Amino acid sequence: AGDGPPLAGGRPLPTPFGVYFSTNITPDPETGIGRWSDADFLRAMREGLAPDGSSYFPVFPYTSFTEMSDEDLLALHAYLRSLPPVRLANRPPEAWPPFSWRVSAAAWRRRHFRPDRFDPAPQRTATRNRGAYLVRAVAHCGECHTPRTASGALDRSQWLAGTRDGPEGELAPNLTPDADTGLGRWSTPDLVWYLQTGLEPEGDAAEGLMREVIEHGYAHVPRADLEAIAAYLDSLPAIPNESLRRSP
Repeated sequence: AGDGPPLAGGRPLPTPFGVYFSTNITPDPETGIGRWSDADFLRAMREGLAPDGSSYFPVFPYTSFTEMSDEDLLALHAYLRSLPPVRLANRPPEAWPPFSWRVSAAAWRRRHFRPDRFDPAPQRTATRNRGAYLVRAVAHCGECHTPRTASGALDRSQWLAGTRDGPEGELAPNLTPDADTGLGRWSTPDLVWYLQTGLEPEGDAAEGLMREVIEHGYAHVPRADLEAIAAYLDSLPAIPNESLRRSP
């Protein structure tokens, strides 16, 4: 949160249902995840359930992390355990009932979530399948770049088609290969360069949350993985999103 300790939580995440706060995932045993076993971590990431069995609010994207592999999830847990512990209590959501109730999160989970695993498409190339895994699971791009229904679930019919109601009120661009409102005019080198530097082919630069994601994430990703992401996005059906069309 702001200039707070890394990964110690407290960043506000405004949604139509209230404001939720990121949680402490440092290995502090009292306020973080220091007492979690590997099984606890896997269940949280894949099923949206806390060690005590309560449901996480779906602002935590377990709906995407559910597709991640054991190997990658256990590597993440090992990394988090290696960090300095920070004692910082988690903040409850600033939301009206029932959106502040864990029982409501459990009801949402039962209605909108099914545990899954990534299954590579046998008719696709290894590069495209790698990109699908990275986009759908690890980087959870759809959580920001896909419109949501009135209940807050992803509208899968508009997968990665972008929305003006992205996180923190920011526009999340269309990532499908639509030529007018998406990435249809971008080449693979264009997208790789953008994810490495934040610079668009037209000369504009990434701003806001995407700038943070690039600086702290994609700028450190191997080029082969960035090219795999580009291959997956290029393989998607082009979905026009007129709401994202720029004014003249």
